[in-house]
Parts: sequence; structure tokens; C-alpha cells
Amino acid sequence: MGAWGTLVLAAESGPHLPSVEDFLPPEILFEGTPFAINRIILVRLIATAVLLAVMVVTAYRAKVVPGRWQSAVEWVLEFIRDNIVYQIMGELRGRRYVPMITTLFLTIFVFNLCGVIPGMNIAATATITMPLVFAIWTFCQYWIAGIREKGLGPFLKEELFPAGVPWPIYIILTPIQLLELVLIRPLSLTIRLFANMIAGHLLLATCLAFTQFYIVESADKILALPGCLWLVGGLIFTLFEMFVAALQAYVFAILSTAYINQSYPENE
Repeated sequence: MGAWGTLVLAAESGPHLPSVEDFLPPEILFEGTPFAINRIILVRLIATAVLLAVMVVTAYRAKVVPGRWQSAVEWVLEFIRDNIVYQIMGELRGRRYVPMITTLFLTIFVFNLCGVIPGMNIAATATITMPLVFAIWTFCQYWIAGIREKGLGPFLKEELFPAGVPWPIYIILTPIQLLELVLIRPLSLTIRLFANMIAGHLLLATCLAFTQFYIVESADKILALPGCLWLVGGLIFTLFEMFVAALQAYVFAILSTAYINQSYPENE
């Protein structure tokens, strides 16, 4: 159940507060098969279809003198290219990764935004699966770039045995470096996005649950006043979640670009 969906339920003894079950919805299509789809997966499919449709239609109707909509889309694409990819990697190296980082940014932003869209009511990144997929993609590119630019042996040597360290320290440092390379960095990307979207959902859903209880469910009309305050809080958190949706997409894109850039030789 999503944030706005929480409004339709309230127990007589108190509001129906959000819980971990919100992120484990039952299967609604193809139940019991490998292709089973629950509500979160359906939201992901719809959001992906909408994003693809918008980009395809915009590209198909593109004009030399752009209108307002085309200008807005082009501004977003140029912002990602110039202020994220090229700013970190430079234009020559960054050209290779513009499509990837643009896809990451737009997909994460749209998926995050689903949490405040009525009818969807939950961010498509509010379970660990999608953030983990995005993080694995980033670190596959990190390894590919490092091996391509340096070779497997030199890449691993540089990552696991940093220069300038006394050799006895490697006994402790090398396992830590290996753990960071294969686990810590991907998990840090994953958990940052995942945890932010869960926290936002729970805060917003809690505000709207109390709104439902005090204004709709309670027989004591004097409780409508605190209900109005909870409603204002819910509206504020809705706007805040829209900001966080964009911010987390930006942060993920920035960190992904920076991580991939680290796999290149420093003197390039």
C-alpha cells in the first residue's frame, strides 16, 4: 500500500500506520509462475513505458527550432551531459558514458517520483532490487573500463596494492580493498537510494494515515484540527519527496560517474 493509498484504511482504535508489508505487496498477475508481477513490478513497468514513450515521441517530433517541451527535455539531457558526465570525466572520455548516466538519472528519477503519483503510491526504487541492479551496472562498467584501460593484472594490482604503502600493511589493507571493490561500493550506492526512498514513503504515509484517522474516521470533530495539521505535513512531505526524487537521481548519477572515472589511469 502506498502513501496516498494509506488514506483509505484506518482502524477504529487508531490510524493504520505504514509497515514493512507495504513493500511486500501480494502478486496480482501470473501468480505462482516465474513471471509473477506484484504492484511494485507493475509500477516499474508502467513508469518505464511512460518514460520511453515520452522520449520517443519527443525525438520523433523534434524540430530545428524547439518548442517549450522539446527545450525542457533537451535542457535535462544537456544538464546530465555537461554538469555530471563531462564535468567529472571530461568530454573525450565522457562521451562513452553519456547514454548510460542519462539512462540511470532519468530512470531513477521517474521511479522515485512514482511514490507521490496517485494510483502508483510507491517509489519503484523502494525495494532493494532496482537500486542493486543500477549499482551492479555501475560497477560492471567500472571493472570493464579498468581492465580495458590497464589490463586485468595491473588493474587488480593497483586496486588491491596501492602504491607507497609499506608491504606489511598490505596484510590488512588488501582484504579491505578487495571488500570495498566487490561489496562496499556497490552496497553504498544501493543502500543510499533504497533507504532514502523507504524513509520518505514511511514519513509521507504516516502523515496521511493520521490525516485519515483524525478527519475521516474519528467521531470527535474537535480532532479535525490536528488532522488538518497532519494534512499540511503530508503536503509538505509530498513536495519534499519530489525534491528528494530528483536529488537521489542526481547523487546516484554523480557517484556512478565518479566511480567509473576512478578506473581510468590518472595521467589520462
